[in-house]
Order: sequence, then C-alpha cells, then structure tokens
Amino acid sequence: MVRYYKALSNPPPSCYNLHKVKIHVRRLRSGNGGSSSCAGDQHPQLGSPGPAGSAGGTPSRRTRFRLQFPQLALRRRLGQLSCMSRPALKLRSWPLTILYYLLPFGALKPLTRVGWRPVSRVALYKSVPTRLLSRAWGRLNQVELPTWLRKPVYSLYIWTFGVNMKEAAVEDLHHYRNLSEFFRRKLKPQARPVCGVHSVISPSDGKILNFGQVKNCEVEQVKGVTYSLESFLGPRISTDEMHFSQAPPGNTFQQQLVTKEGNELYHCVIYLAPGDYHCFHSPTDWTVSHRRHFPGSLMSVNPGVARWIKELFCHNERVVLTGDWKHGFFSLTAVGATNVGSIRIYFDQDLHTNSPSYSKGSYNDFSFISNNNKEGIPMRKGEHLGEFNLGSTIVLIFEAPKDFRFNLKAGQKIHFGEALGSL
Repeated sequence: MVRYYKALSNPPPSCYNLHKVKIHVRRLRSGNGGSSSCAGDQHPQLGSPGPAGSAGGTPSRRTRFRLQFPQLALRRRLGQLSCMSRPALKLRSWPLTILYYLLPFGALKPLTRVGWRPVSRVALYKSVPTRLLSRAWGRLNQVELPTWLRKPVYSLYIWTFGVNMKEAAVEDLHHYRNLSEFFRRKLKPQARPVCGVHSVISPSDGKILNFGQVKNCEVEQVKGVTYSLESFLGPRISTDEMHFSQAPPGNTFQQQLVTKEGNELYHCVIYLAPGDYHCFHSPTDWTVSHRRHFPGSLMSVNPGVARWIKELFCHNERVVLTGDWKHGFFSLTAVGATNVGSIRIYFDQDLHTNSPSYSKGSYNDFSFISNNNKEGIPMRKGEHLGEFNLGSTIVLIFEAPKDFRFNLKAGQKIHFGEALGSL
C-alpha cells in the first residue's frame, strides 16, 4: 500500500516551481506496527524530523524516490497510448517506431526506459501496402519510354543488376518500348540448352535457396526457417481431378501426397533475382491437372527477408500448379513478390493475379480436366510455362523414389535447362 503525505501550512501559490517539488512515499508493512487502523495513525508533516527508523519518522532512503515531472508526464502519455484502440495505437506509435529504427546512435532508446516499446520490424514491414505499390509499379512498367530515354534507363538497370544482354534474343535496347518488355525479354535458343540426361531440370535462372527431402510436413524456405506444407499447397485436391492411382490412407498431409509405396517427397526452392531471366519453363515431362491461386501479400522474397519472416511463402500471393509425372505427384509453385504481382501462366487465360481486393486466407481452384479433356495439360521438359514481371521464386515439390539424388549445392547459381537431379 502506498500513501502520499503532503502538508500545506500556507495557501498554495499561483505558480509552483516544479523542479523543487518532491514526493515522498511511505510503504506500510504488515507486522507489529502495522495493525493500527488508518484513522489512529498520526503522520508528521512532509520533511519533518523524526527518529531514524521510527514509525512516524522520515522514510528510509529505500522507500523514498523522486519523480521528475517531465518523466511523469511522458509515462501518463504512454499510458494513454496503451488504452487506445488498436488502429489509433498503430497510428500514434508507428511514426515513433520508424524514427526509432532510422535515427542513428539509438537516439530514441531512452523512450524504452519509460515504458514505450517499438513495433517489431516484421509487423512494421507487413504493414507496408506492397500490393498497391506492385500495381503502381506494373502501371509504370507499361508506360512507353521515348526512344532517346530507353538506352540510359535500361543501361542503368543492366549495370545495377548485372544483366547479360549477350544472351537476349534482341540485344538492341531501343527495341524494348517499356520496362515490362525489357523484363520479359526472350533468350537466344542456344543460350540455354536443355539437359536430356537428367529427369528434372531447373525451370528458370536463379539461385538455389534450399533443396532436399520433405520431413514432418515442413519445407525449408532457407536454412533453419520452415513453413507448413499444407499451408503452402492448401487442402489436398480430390483424386477425381488426378488420373494417377489412389494414394494409400495416411495420417499426415505429406503421406497423402505420396501415391506410390516406397516413394518420398522432395522439394527445391529457386530464387529469381531482378537481373535474372524472368520466364520459367517445364522442369520435366508431366501433366498439369489443377491450378490453385492464393491471393496474398507481396513481400520481398529476397533470401535476407526469407530468413527474417517465418512462413513467408505462405503469406505471399502464389499460383500452385499440380499434376503428375511418371513417378507420381508433381507440383510447381510460382510465388509473387514486391513489384511482382503479375504471375502469368501461358495456357491459363482465366488467371488474374494482384487484384485490388481479396479475402485473407482464401484461394481459387481451377481444374484443367473436363469432359473434353480427360488428361489435363501435357507439358514437355523445357517447354515455356509462364513468366514474372521482375524477380521472384519457384518452388518444386514432387514425389520420387528413394534413390533420387539432387546434383546441387545450396546457394549456387543455376540456369534454366541445367540438371537439378536424377535417379
């Protein structure tokens, strides 16, 4: 229990000197001297002398403290912030948070000593309207550049991201009317020979973030950071839409995807940097039977951000193509990113990504199996499949026998057509 004692012998003046005001606090302890009632207590005036350690004397040094009034006012203000509604609290706290992370030398660190806590970097980053920014970037990409401006703009981009224009089908920079055409440039046929020996090839240029066997229904987006297989692919598709054999009943989502006894589930994550070739191709001979589109955020999929945000690929917008190959289940997922809201699948004209509004956690299904097409969409190894507008990520999840081996190293650069693995 805390009591404040204050005795005023004279009427209060019109103005106080706040720097000279002291507030003494006395804490009542339960014990021999604490059984008397409050009415019977006699308290000395503030600052009056008394025997040391007596019940009515000046409180000891440990039970007395001084409150500086500017600090007290700041505590009260922060207390009001904590009582606000969540939208109002974000509105008031985030400008301070941005300054907290941007200002050098911990300029706002003293605020944390009086009870204020900055919004986490992850929450701050997730609040950025990346979908709106990506749509604005898409509109900007469609603006036709004057002929005299094309070479300086494209040359700056080439220098920044290390683009190899010698591989482009058209090397003349004046040929590309806007940024979108430049991003989606085609390559010379001999620039990317397709490996015919290995069973699975890289569907695109990029960097290998992770690969290996799927374990415990978890997939690694980068080393040490995982995401749920079911959250990424969504609920299992009905076997009526797949024309391979019925999967044996299993307790886990991973076991339900494996259709043949003795097989395992494998994954490979390929990150496409802004300077990479932005089209992607079929990684093997397979049949696409189903498309699932997840609207979502468009956060960066840079490896640094992927280490920072758990289940990043499950938050971002993505298009999941599922089907089968000679060893069972096969899927290719194109994951969107900041400024890469547009994901295009060449044979799917009904797909529209980065729409202005969507329901969080929702997805749209489309089946390529119909009365007129009982088999789905057959794809040959190396055939054109789709494209991004900038850089992004391709995730392969497929079933294969236990003796399947990847011919990769984590972090290595890879080009479309090079081998990923084989039996």
